[in-house]
Formats: sequence, C-alpha cells, structure tokens
Amino acid sequence: MPANKKYLSSPFQRFLKITGGFAGGYVVMVSFHLMLTCIFADKDIVITAYLSGYVLWAVLLLYAFLVKNGWQIWVLYPALAAVFYLLFYFLHA
Repeated sequence: MPANKKYLSSPFQRFLKITGGFAGGYVVMVSFHLMLTCIFADKDIVITAYLSGYVLWAVLLLYAFLVKNGWQIWVLYPALAAVFYLLFYFLHA
C-alpha cells in the first residue's frame, strides 16, 4: 500500500533536507567539537570526536527529516555553526 501523498514532501524539499542534514549536520558537528577544544584538551576532543561526532552528525541528519520545511534546516544549521565558531573564536583568543 503506497504512502499517503499528504505526508510526502516535494522533491525540492527532500533535496533541501538531504543536503542540509548531510552537509549542515557535518559542519555543525565539526564546529561544536571545535568549540569544545576551548574547554578540554585538544587531544581529548579528537579522541572523543571519533564516537560522539558520528552520533551527533547522525542525530542532526535525522532531525533534518523531522522538520516540515527544508529551509528551516538551512537557516538553523548555519546559525548553530556560526554560534559555535564565534564561541570558539572569542574564548580561544
């Protein structure tokens, strides 16, 4: 039995969600771990990022598909990445 059409998103919205979740989630994950280097030692973050980075990226990728509009992901993820990077920039100086 096919899915109900009212629950499916358009092809462009799917493209926005896939690319936003994949690339945006990765950028947010990297900037988050970069920010953590201000709090913890660099070598500890690199070791921790092997596991927590993948889990965080997967959660961000899944979250992209839970949002109704793909543009929200393309606004939210760069904003989060900018906040994490600015925290790193000002705390690390």
